Amino acid sequence: MTPPAAAAGPSAPAVATPVLEARGVFRFRKADGREVPIVRDVGFALRRGEFATIMGPSGSGKSTLLHLLAGLERPSAGQVLIDGEDLSAGDEEQRAAVRRRRIGFIFQFFHLLPDLTVEENVTLPLRILGQRPQKHGARTADLLALLGIDKLRTRRPAALSGGEMQRVSIARALVAQPSLVLADEPTGNLSSKAGEEVVALLRTVTEKLGTTVLLVTHNPRDAAAGDRVLFLHDGALRQNAELTGGPFDVADVFHRLQELGI
Repeated sequence: MTPPAAAAGPSAPAVATPVLEARGVFRFRKADGREVPIVRDVGFALRRGEFATIMGPSGSGKSTLLHLLAGLERPSAGQVLIDGEDLSAGDEEQRAAVRRRRIGFIFQFFHLLPDLTVEENVTLPLRILGQRPQKHGARTADLLALLGIDKLRTRRPAALSGGEMQRVSIARALVAQPSLVLADEPTGNLSSKAGEEVVALLRTVTEKLGTTVLLVTHNPRDAAAGDRVLFLHDGALRQNAELTGGPFDVADVFHRLQELGI
């Protein structure tokens, strides 16, 4: 008599693909006839809905790393993956297509078009993608309300404060529903109060929309707002130094910087 087949055990839970993953990323520049590493062996991954920050002083390689993660530059070695797609494998046209579909950008200096209204600036990425903004009117309205700028939709940038302009740029970064938002020193051109409000809004975005946010900064206050804080120095992430389980007290970030001698 054939014994009954054993019951199948519970299957292992599927491992979610990281929204952003860097694998052994290097970037070299030529200086005095030799190749100098600007970014060195950077590796980390971000899950969906995570708010992470990279903290580093001026000259630590933050801007170069951000360009690599966004596909604006190719790594000299290693891989950058967005939703599992190897960003470093394609040509410029392919990388640009991934950026348009999956990455939103927030800059220090806003980069709003002065002749467009708030709503027209926010919906510009939809037009670039060949979509009619009117089809997404309800979602756009919800986004403007979430960021506290729904009453400003007909104004032009010249009539806005710095904090309001940065809120508009956050809405623009989110309107096409990207998987990942990259924020490059987003409070560097704002007052302390407006900067705190902007960072708080980025946390709200991760919690309510599930968007992954990576903020790059030299400001310990901004870095402390992240779920994780990674520390970049001389182009490399300091091993066994990241803070997890945030947001943190600013003193936690200062203490870790002192430990690392940064």
